[in-house]
Amino acid sequence: MTKSDTVTDTAGEIERISALASTHGATTIADVVVQKIAGLAAREISGVHDLGGGAARAFNAIRDRIPGASASIGQGVSVEVGEKQAAVDLQLVVEYGVSIADLARAVRRNVITAIERMTGLEVVEVNIAVNDIHIPSDDDLDRGPDTTRVQ
Repeated sequence: MTKSDTVTDTAGEIERISALASTHGATTIADVVVQKIAGLAAREISGVHDLGGGAARAFNAIRDRIPGASASIGQGVSVEVGEKQAAVDLQLVVEYGVSIADLARAVRRNVITAIERMTGLEVVEVNIAVNDIHIPSDDDLDRGPDTTRVQ
């Protein structure tokens, strides 16, 4: 069965059948599943530095320092999942110099494709909020050999 097939009922009207429901039962997909798919798909696009707002990223930085703790894949992603459709909101931090319009198009396309392919849900919208631009700091640049006087 494809994402949605059509059937004709006894009255001759055409109705849609979801790929997640059949005569043998229904499949439900938790919000967190769609949230993780969207987060991973967004991070696949070159130019996306991180997801989430400032507070979420600060909390993640602290969590990264705790042994055994893991970062949330769904950070910066909120979703609304219905029986047949899903809507996604993303908060992005982009790399400096990247075209935000082109990046948003690529992220939107990748998120929609990943969710629809993996879940069978129709993605009705992907809203993108760019919260920050990552500018490489002096710590990120290669400084070459250590030139300090005292060791």
